[in-house]
Amino acid sequence: MRPEFYLLGATLLLALVHIFWAGNARTRQYGTAWNMGARDAQMPPLAPLPARLLRAQANLFETLPLFIGALLGAAVVGRLGWKTEAGAHLYFWGRLIYLPLYAAGIPKVRTFVWMVATLGLLFVVAGLMLG
Repeated sequence: MRPEFYLLGATLLLALVHIFWAGNARTRQYGTAWNMGARDAQMPPLAPLPARLLRAQANLFETLPLFIGALLGAAVVGRLGWKTEAGAHLYFWGRLIYLPLYAAGIPKVRTFVWMVATLGLLFVVAGLMLG
C-alpha cells in the first residue's frame, strides 16, 4: 500500500482524536447529564480550552474532505507520485502538530504549521491535476 493511504488512515484517526478530545473537554465543563441529554438548553460559553479544541476540530473538518477527495481522485486517475506523497506527509504531520499548538493557545507558530498543512493539501491537489 502506498504511504499516502497510511497517512490518510492516520489522519482519520487524528480526526477521531479531535472529536473525543473536544467532546471530553466540553463534558468536563458541562457535565455528563449534558453529554447524555438532548443538549437543548442554553449553556454558558465554553472555557478557553474546550472552545479552542472545538475550533481546531472545525478547522480540520474544513479541509479534510478536500484532502480525501484529492487523494482518492489522484489514485483513481493514476496520478499518485512524489507530489501526493509529500503532500500527504505535510498535511498529516502539520495537522498533528497543529492540534496541541491550538489547544495550548500558541498563536503564530500555530498559523505557520497550518500553512505547512495547507501547502501539503495543495501538493496533493497538484498531483491530482498535473500528475
